Amino acid sequence: MSAALHKPAHRSIFARCLRWLGLGLAWLVVLVLVGWAVAALAIDLPMPALRLPVAIVFGVAILVAIVFVRGVGRKLLACVVGFVAVLAWWLTISPSNDRAWQGDVTQTPWAEIDGDRVTIHNVRNFDYRAEFDYTVRWEHRTYDLSQIRGADIFLTYWGSPWIAHPIVSFQFGDDQHVAFSIETRKEVGEEYSAFKGFFRQYELIYIVADERDVIRLRTNYRAGEEVYLYRTVATPEAARGIFLDYLRSASEMHQQPVFYNALTSNCTTNIRIHTKGAAGDRFAPWDWRLLLNGKSDEFAYQYGRFASGDLPFPALKHQAHINDAARAADQAPDFSGRIRQGRVGFTSAAVQ
Repeated sequence: MSAALHKPAHRSIFARCLRWLGLGLAWLVVLVLVGWAVAALAIDLPMPALRLPVAIVFGVAILVAIVFVRGVGRKLLACVVGFVAVLAWWLTISPSNDRAWQGDVTQTPWAEIDGDRVTIHNVRNFDYRAEFDYTVRWEHRTYDLSQIRGADIFLTYWGSPWIAHPIVSFQFGDDQHVAFSIETRKEVGEEYSAFKGFFRQYELIYIVADERDVIRLRTNYRAGEEVYLYRTVATPEAARGIFLDYLRSASEMHQQPVFYNALTSNCTTNIRIHTKGAAGDRFAPWDWRLLLNGKSDEFAYQYGRFASGDLPFPALKHQAHINDAARAADQAPDFSGRIRQGRVGFTSAAVQ
């Protein structure tokens, strides 16, 4: 009899614990959303002088609602309504191609395709004397799709081993390479902020470049950047599909700009979008290493995306480091061949 009497009490305690847990999670989500809304007003409001005052007023209004509105459900609803109102405004902010851009991103690439003949306009091929001292060269280059051989991945680290910048490069024939670097398109005087990257502060740009530009800039002229090069196992057919998908997006952004977002639209998420169609049934699932993309090479190795020569991953990564080779090659016309010399996955035919 006593055991039977205890059962409802136990159930009641369990139900109360679940209720408090649910309320705690609901408040956590709501406070994160409200925090984002306050930051969005403080960062993205078009009138700089009003950003902080408006953000403070909004935050105070939410606090007043939490204190004076009766009922937990109504308090939560008031916070959500405030967030939705800010989100609705935030989504009306439009990107632009017409700003005072830094010299290395003044032009956006676009392509003309005629059968197997592809002409890419605004290929960047700067000649650097220092990171911010260069001779500007925007070129028009033509590629033969029937000559595409495969695709390579460069990963650049500048501090943390958890964060990297990927660059995809496509090989045509024995020694022709064209690289795609997905970056923030910064204005004159603007610097990248990881926090601001979650808001509408930067447009996205697909830089199409000669490797002597976009890779040598990182190995030879920027301080503290370490670059690794891997050969992917993409077939010529798969590489062709990915290459054309990149060009399609680049050409669309030439006409209609889009915003960069550190979580949803960045250098890593966009690569995954472009490679998904080519991977078919072998497309790997989402993984935390795609967010902390400094570990994306480990992820790709695990799912068989790299030519590894049966090396364990640490050995493959060690031999993939190209900084010394890039500095030795410097302005050599066969820069791309020299940085691939002797590395796993690159045949002698690809190195001239």
